[in-house]
Amino acid sequence: MTTLQAAALVLVVVFVITLVNKVPVSFSIILSALVTIIMFLTPQFGMFISAQKLVTGIDSFSLLAVPFFILAGQLMSSGGIAKKIIDLAMLILGRVPGSLALTNIAGNAMFGSLSGSGLAAATAIGGVMLPMEKEHGYDDGFGAATNIATAPVGQLIPPTNAPIVYSAAAGGTSVAALLMAGWIPGLLWAVICGLVAFIYATRHGYIVKREKKLSFGEVIRTILEAIPSLLLIVIIIGGILSGYFTPTEASGVAVIYAFILAVFVYRSIKLSDIPTVLVNAGVTTTIIMLIIGASSVLSFVLSFTGLPQAISSVLMGISSNRIVILLIINVILLIVGTFMDMAPALLIFTPIFLPVAQSVGMSDIQFGIMMIMNLAIGTITPPVGSVLFVGCSVAGLKIEDVIRNLIPYFAAILVALLLVTFVPELSLWLPTVLGLA
Repeated sequence: MTTLQAAALVLVVVFVITLVNKVPVSFSIILSALVTIIMFLTPQFGMFISAQKLVTGIDSFSLLAVPFFILAGQLMSSGGIAKKIIDLAMLILGRVPGSLALTNIAGNAMFGSLSGSGLAAATAIGGVMLPMEKEHGYDDGFGAATNIATAPVGQLIPPTNAPIVYSAAAGGTSVAALLMAGWIPGLLWAVICGLVAFIYATRHGYIVKREKKLSFGEVIRTILEAIPSLLLIVIIIGGILSGYFTPTEASGVAVIYAFILAVFVYRSIKLSDIPTVLVNAGVTTTIIMLIIGASSVLSFVLSFTGLPQAISSVLMGISSNRIVILLIINVILLIVGTFMDMAPALLIFTPIFLPVAQSVGMSDIQFGIMMIMNLAIGTITPPVGSVLFVGCSVAGLKIEDVIRNLIPYFAAILVALLLVTFVPELSLWLPTVLGLA
């Protein structure tokens, strides 16, 4: 075994041991990197480089968008905003079979993109929709499965944090292009799950009968109350595409708009609640930034050990077929997504798998969307998917009571994943048309 192979082995073993023993991911990354550096490099030089990489890893203008989008998401994650989105979706879907389930899907897509969190969507939208579905005779397992299967959709639809984190890990891939690239895959995920829900609801006769017809005034009020929330997406994306502001500056605009909306328009947050919101956003930002800094140290060690090149060689040794290689990467990422959060997974595995994907002709933009989609699916996949557990908790059900109803959704989502993996236009068409790719 060569020195570099031994270093790679030590890196992997220490990381896995610390992770299995429930050491926080950021500290697992730093510890595994430090042990490798101390054992195979000059300790003083290694410590100096580690400290330098830890700081320079987060010294990026584009990463300023992360705390601002997190804060905007905290402000938008109030129950009042979720209810306005649900009311609008219910108004549009009306008496369509499975309208409550379809409303849940639409609500998850819209609210998830605004909050940037699958967990927030599963809690806020599911918490409102599941009791309504139960009241109208929907099967509990079906309602919970619908909520869980579509809660992560907002991770793909902008504005969301995942493309920004991926851009940092990929060495500067255009954030604007990544944001636009997520639209079609995200909508595809929502639509294909909506088709599953519609078929199930039609077979079981799930049609909501309104007690009274909404008046014209009530219809207009419902639309007007929801528009301000949805305008955030229009303002952010429109501003970026028109050149009025960069994605980083857009995050600041998002905070101001979300603050005005939550405090003065919907009044779902009191001024006295703002310190708590700021603290929560600060804690989340600190965790993510520490992971980003730690991942910079890991990237340095990975380049020293040659682990990415070794993994690439192994995959190429298994098969030179593009389809087989991409399928293997998908399977690995799906597994990773079940036990690791989006941000650390993007930062750790992007430097490893991006060169492999590029070697078989996949662009960094398409790979980013494929990777985000894989990791998002992982959050709803047994045995340890975070959104799966939260969704079951919100529904008051055990995982085994939901799995049977999740299977058709899994099948549909995996079809969508394969389309995103092997049809580049799904990710690249919109950025190309807009001149971003």
